[in-house]
Amino acid sequence: MANTFDVIIVGGGPAGYVAAIRASQLGLSVAVVEKEKLGGVCVNIGCIPTKALLHSAYVANTLTHQAKELGIETGPITTNYGVAMKRSRKVSVMNSKGVEFLMKKNKVTVIAGTGTLQKGKKVQVGDTIYSATKGVVLATGSRVKGIPAIGLGINKTTVISSDEALFLEKAPARLAVIGAGAVGCEFADIFNAFGSEVTLIEALPRILPIEDAESSDTVAKSYRKRKIDVLAGAKVLKATLEAEEVTLEIEVGGATKSITVDKVLMAAGRAVNTEEIGLEAAGVQLTEQGFIRVDRSTLQTTAEGIYAIGDVAGPPMLAHKGSREGVLVAEQLAGHTPHPIKYDNIPSVTYCHPEVASIGLTEEQCTAQKLEFQVGRFPFSANGRARTSGETEGLVKVIREKTMGEILGAHIVGPHASELIHELLVARENEYTVEEIDLAIHAHPTLSEAIAEACLDSLGRVMHT
Repeated sequence: MANTFDVIIVGGGPAGYVAAIRASQLGLSVAVVEKEKLGGVCVNIGCIPTKALLHSAYVANTLTHQAKELGIETGPITTNYGVAMKRSRKVSVMNSKGVEFLMKKNKVTVIAGTGTLQKGKKVQVGDTIYSATKGVVLATGSRVKGIPAIGLGINKTTVISSDEALFLEKAPARLAVIGAGAVGCEFADIFNAFGSEVTLIEALPRILPIEDAESSDTVAKSYRKRKIDVLAGAKVLKATLEAEEVTLEIEVGGATKSITVDKVLMAAGRAVNTEEIGLEAAGVQLTEQGFIRVDRSTLQTTAEGIYAIGDVAGPPMLAHKGSREGVLVAEQLAGHTPHPIKYDNIPSVTYCHPEVASIGLTEEQCTAQKLEFQVGRFPFSANGRARTSGETEGLVKVIREKTMGEILGAHIVGPHASELIHELLVARENEYTVEEIDLAIHAHPTLSEAIAEACLDSLGRVMHT
């Protein structure tokens, strides 16, 4: 039947389109319902364009602060956010078209429109009802949110989200970023490199609050060195919006200060897209936090035959977590028994400079859980390869269980941290010990040597510090 598929996926972001590809690979007929562009937030207004801008920021900072030292003579360095923005859009469009190609290649039917659940594994799009024989998968993602209670609802002019920031023609002269998680820190990095006077505001005691405290402190120190005004433990009490500027009244360190900026970028969390998709009628329940309630091992919702993956299925709200969930659900629907997801071993990465990456427990969490552990550290300032590139900020930190050598957590701040973390991720996924990482001979000179040295330090026998 034309309107019947084995699997119907609502949402074509990293969770949904990966689920579609895997289900098709396993011989299932698949439809993806998407109301906007394939690739979702990540490809179109999230991960991909932001990382393109971060690369521009990295090059700008390198030329501004390191060119002469590297033996490169230049004239005055000028930046143009509009040009960098247009390049980021080209990269984004290329990736979105790549997803379109993958849908065609894997014979996935793409249905344009908004999907609404109906009872009995059915989805309505416009006037048409589509049926799934095996299951419906919800992958509707999330969106940015403001703080309307203090007058900071997103108006898309003076109060913007990351969505609007990605389309600005020029960098604002003065910018306040509210929320210093991954998104806030990344945009603070970008706009600082393009000449904005940036104030980074975080309500919790430190920026990047889910990261290890040592990682957070390293980034804060680096940002302050670059003249970013970092205000942690700060509360925005009041916002006064004018036609072309915003004045914020902020309580920090027991005192109140006022700042006036051209734009406020709201980066204080995301809201999941669960409204008006027929959840209640289909018997799909939400958690107290507003996520779709799922069985973590199968990702089935409270309604038989309906699954949820990605942001709507609960934290961590990361593209790669959603993609893995998509694979798991697709394999289940095809009758396979997939390898379970280890939610405590999903890497967290912030692509600012210096980069931050982590897996597992922080030192504070190990202490709170009263675990017996030892910490190994190795600074990039002592790493030969980092010295050659002049990128010596940061460190590798490995937390090992004291008796068996199990890797409890790992934290990297520094050059290419987003790539380096995967050695420790694979080790932890396969239950390797720090001793076994040491047995692998690391090429010299490489940044990866810092991982081996941190492991040695946790054993009390570091070589190069």
